[in-house]
Amino acid sequence: MQDTVLVTGGSGFVASHLILQLLEAGAIVHTTVRSARNQAKVRPLEDLQARFLNRLKVFEADLLREGAFDPAMAGCSIVFHVASPFKLPEKIRDGQREMVDPALNGTRNVLGSVNRTDSVRRVVMTSTIGAIFGDYIDVRSMRNNTVAEEYFNTSSNVKNNPYHYSKVIAEKEAWKIHAEQSRWSLVTINPGLILGPSLTPASESGSLFLLDEMFKGYFFYGMPDLSLACVDVRDVATAHIRAALNPEARGRYIVSEPHTRTFLDIAHHARKFHPKPYLLPAWQIPNILVRMIGPLFGLTQEYMSNHLSIRFSLDNVRSQKELGVVYRPFERTMADHYRSWAEQRRSQVT
Repeated sequence: MQDTVLVTGGSGFVASHLILQLLEAGAIVHTTVRSARNQAKVRPLEDLQARFLNRLKVFEADLLREGAFDPAMAGCSIVFHVASPFKLPEKIRDGQREMVDPALNGTRNVLGSVNRTDSVRRVVMTSTIGAIFGDYIDVRSMRNNTVAEEYFNTSSNVKNNPYHYSKVIAEKEAWKIHAEQSRWSLVTINPGLILGPSLTPASESGSLFLLDEMFKGYFFYGMPDLSLACVDVRDVATAHIRAALNPEARGRYIVSEPHTRTFLDIAHHARKFHPKPYLLPAWQIPNILVRMIGPLFGLTQEYMSNHLSIRFSLDNVRSQKELGVVYRPFERTMADHYRSWAEQRRSQVT
């Protein structure tokens, strides 16, 4: 790559891998962080600056401030808008303030800068499969019980899964702003649950938190019959770059394995390298028992009806054919995820 590009939210889980791959490909990279004084988050970027001399520049930018991205975007031909908060539902106290406002206003502010920056010709935006469907039961109304790029999530709202709702609102706003002009093109990447090694120890990604609890043994007693659509963070980063470079790339791309995995399946793979495999769940809690005890853990009967024992497929054909994504084996993703997690745990102790 000979381009100068911008990656928003450079200290994040996905963005850090994207920046590394861009630098390895030869690009000049600008990236933004909320505060350059947060050493835990900035240090990995400083390490990349030392490794790729004069090829990575870090800017401060606030998602909620209009014009904040103008300096970082100057001279860039491609913008990767990755910055957006991700928290698990039980960690969210105020869905509007914590999720919707940063996602929506951040998208408006970033694309406002794009409209003011004549050099930008393409925007690649990180969305999620959660912008395609909300509750798992939604997929049963989709053709062939398969998640496809043509659908938008209509069941989430600021109270029910505000993270997914924020991504729906932000993505729709992005497509609206894109339609109002003709200079730059837009592609969105819609990944599943993102796993794999982290380059940023200070990452607050909800996907890392979920596996963290499993590795610590919090679910040793068993898991409900819930499933996840997973993808390797490195494959997600590659999809972003291919979407930027392929002039024929258009619309939305599901980036995920073509099927869901149960928590027990994920634990089964983790058991192969976890030093204390007995800490990982080996038993599936019967649905009738989950319905009895679920309310004690904040699960409503409606939520359980809409998620328990529901499996589905995902149509990722376009990501393979048009973006050339070759998905890593899940076994490798889990092994690398655990290795990274264990190394970070050891460094925290020392």
